[in-house]
Amino acid sequence: MIAQSPKPELRLLAYQIFIPPTRNPAERDRHLARAAAMVSDRLSREPEPIDLVVLPELSSIEYSREAFEALDLLAESLDGPSFKTWRAVAERFGVTIAYGLPVFTDGLLQITQVVVGPDGDRRGGYAKLHTAQFGASMEKEFFSSGDHIFVFDVAGFRVAPIICYDIRIPELSRTLCVDHGVDLLLHCGAYARDLTYFSWHHFVITRALENQVYVLSLNRAGQDFGGSIFCPPWIDQTQPPHHFGDAEVIETLTVTRFAIAAARRTYPFLADRLADYSSLPLQLG
Repeated sequence: MIAQSPKPELRLLAYQIFIPPTRNPAERDRHLARAAAMVSDRLSREPEPIDLVVLPELSSIEYSREAFEALDLLAESLDGPSFKTWRAVAERFGVTIAYGLPVFTDGLLQITQVVVGPDGDRRGGYAKLHTAQFGASMEKEFFSSGDHIFVFDVAGFRVAPIICYDIRIPELSRTLCVDHGVDLLLHCGAYARDLTYFSWHHFVITRALENQVYVLSLNRAGQDFGGSIFCPPWIDQTQPPHHFGDAEVIETLTVTRFAIAAARRTYPFLADRLADYSSLPLQLG
């Protein structure tokens, strides 16, 4: 049997989703049903097959203190309502779906991004390594940090989820991209318009350019959130990042091997790195 060559491109849907108040399981489940219907309708109308659907951080619930104080009701197991909802969509359309939710497992509450494959099997999950406690964030009061990274393949591309605050810790993205060969970082966030909002895009663009990969930084919708950004491995006046507005929207985006290879060939940042910087002799002036 001859092995198939990897696809030259990965097509994805990025859902900047509006999330209503979710203070109890009934409100959460109505929201999940609506979200699944929106994604299903879009997938049914796409002229070309989609490989990957992405939703933002905690896409199953509202990001608020009121919702977090109801996590004893809203948090799920890995095979709970969110998994059942998105597994059905993944199987129906033959796509991979990455979605966010609060997970309660082994006695811990964690902000988690889960991936379900086109066969309906759970590919894995990533629990947020760096919980935020500044600006509009109050995560350390409610959530525990994760303890592992997660990489998966779609259409021959290597993909890794990171979550919100994670983008501001460069070592994580560097490890995923350089040591584990990631082509696309799924940066799933819940960026409220506090004082940290205005530096967010600069971190995203830097992570994409320094690692020469694609970064999808996906927020929830609304006038208090919005502003998602999709950055290629190189930008200039002819190929800027793609910016979303504030409204709920499902965007079709494309990742190509050509763009990654061209950036690395033209600008050899990664190839020109030294093997080790920590052992360089230090001269003091």
